[in-house]
Amino acid sequence: MTMSFTDTDTCSPAPPEADAPARTPEGIDAVSHAGASDTSRLYAQVGFNHLLNLRREMARDGVSRLVLDTRPDLTNNFHNAHGGVLMTMLDGAMSSAALSSTNFQRAVVTVDMSTQFFKPGRGRLVAHGRASGGGRSVCFCEAHITDDSGDVVARAMGAFKFVDPQR
Repeated sequence: MTMSFTDTDTCSPAPPEADAPARTPEGIDAVSHAGASDTSRLYAQVGFNHLLNLRREMARDGVSRLVLDTRPDLTNNFHNAHGGVLMTMLDGAMSSAALSSTNFQRAVVTVDMSTQFFKPGRGRLVAHGRASGGGRSVCFCEAHITDDSGDVVARAMGAFKFVDPQR
């Protein structure tokens, strides 16, 4: 099954295409372009994003935006978005920003993340990510989540190690 990608990267199946990338046994797209790999489809292959219905609206030039509509099964005992859900949004926004900073030619893994929570998350939440620096092996990123009123719910900084996408 291939995934559909428009400006909004949802995790919805798309009809098979003639030029669809080859699939590895693990189900990861393996697209080679003169030795480089296209990692733009990795986000939609993360099953946890499907469970949350976490949607990537945009990722380009080291900037990203993810959206989540909270629902009862994603909340804590106080009916606010669970902290783990918020951290997942922040991690996804930062990793998407890191990937897009390489024009989706490299993959990343999270090696460090520091998070601060400011207020309860409710309703539609938007995570904004940005690659802020780094070098050949590590990308430093930051992200924040806003709620419907534009207030900052949580913020994070993270470090992401570039890895071989074919692993």
